[in-house]
Amino acid sequence: MEKVRTAFPFELVIMLGDNVYGGQEAADLVKKFQQPYSPLLAAGVTFHASLGNHDQPNNVSYKPFNMNGARYYSFARKNVRFFALDTTQMDAKQVAWIDAALQDAKEDWKVCYFHHPLYSNARRHGSSVDLRVILEPIFVKHAVNIVFSGHDHVYERLKPQKGISYFVSGAAGQLRRGNMRPTEQTAAAFDQDQSFMVVEILRDEMHFRAISRAGKTVDAGVIHRQARIGSAGQAPENLPALARR
Repeated sequence: MEKVRTAFPFELVIMLGDNVYGGQEAADLVKKFQQPYSPLLAAGVTFHASLGNHDQPNNVSYKPFNMNGARYYSFARKNVRFFALDTTQMDAKQVAWIDAALQDAKEDWKVCYFHHPLYSNARRHGSSVDLRVILEPIFVKHAVNIVFSGHDHVYERLKPQKGISYFVSGAAGQLRRGNMRPTEQTAAAFDQDQSFMVVEILRDEMHFRAISRAGKTVDAGVIHRQARIGSAGQAPENLPALARR
């Protein structure tokens, strides 16, 4: 990530849960997060975490994760509104919050991120169908553009589902080689090395690359934000059309 940043000076990192394994006391967080990422932190890169099933709940108060004590929260960068959810505890209060927060968002792009994938074709975990039943209708109603998740230790890009582009990027810390079982829903997949993604949103285009630990680009493309008529016949939604580079 540090090497990639010399050519592409990103300023924001979103974290898809299971951010720290094992001990998570103050000294553990220094050793497992602050020290490895110190060059990025020193350069002013901000990290915004979501919680996974291996994360301690009190990590919401860990200052470098920028969660400000909240299990779920929203923030904006220019024309993009981000929504971080806690899919380990998807209670009625959180469901009501995301419904209202998406409704109120004024930015062009709506990006949701969380740990458990609504769509995944990896063998170990796969799709979280129960969560999909709860969240997907809300995402469709409010024209969410992009959804990022982790949990499965692979990279997968799904073909757009009901107008939404889904990514699984869970191979940054630990890899499950050979875990992918691509289906007709799979647009691209990689499970042979650890990986991460870089993303840039320019007006109505989202450019993305999935990069292996060795620095190889294993997937890349552009998602175009396009207007569509919502269910009320008034508010526009965004239908991503995917173009591979």
